[in-house]
Amino acid sequence: MKIVIVDESPVRAAILEDGLREAGFTNVERIGEMRSLLARIYAIDPDVILIDLANPSRDILEQMFQVSRAVRRPVAMFVDQSDTASIQASVDAGVSAYIVDGLKKERIKSILDLCISRFNAFSHLQDELARAKSEIEERKTIDRAKGLLMKAKNLGEEEAYRLMRSTAMREKKKIFEIAQAIITASELFK
Repeated sequence: MKIVIVDESPVRAAILEDGLREAGFTNVERIGEMRSLLARIYAIDPDVILIDLANPSRDILEQMFQVSRAVRRPVAMFVDQSDTASIQASVDAGVSAYIVDGLKKERIKSILDLCISRFNAFSHLQDELARAKSEIEERKTIDRAKGLLMKAKNLGEEEAYRLMRSTAMREKKKIFEIAQAIITASELFK
């Protein structure tokens, strides 16, 4: 597993690196300055990102949140001090673990495990939500096409659906694709 540590302080970064190495993680890189951070993270392409900020300013936090939003990877953020707004902003940005005053090398492995587990659970939920939204949009398209067929051919709802289904089977396409074609064709006749 490739892990990147984002920390301007070599001392704090060394604590993280020691904890990771003791836990058996050897592929660890450190980014010591925040300039061009997103590009550098893309270039490294890590599996996990650990961000350590002593007393982060709003600008630094916003940059970290941009990183978290842009790269779909588990992100653990270590901070010395925090407030409710920062915690909420980090959760909204997709930070998997937000650790306040908890930088001890003995805890790194369990924090890393938690971070990855939470990221995977959240990703699974996001995928399910995207699938559900897509299915709803497909259903709306099919229903709209059914309505157009019912009106144009004076069919009942079941007959219109059967017509779309048989056309889909005959043309080896999904009903959704047939529905899209019906809607597109109806737009041409307006």
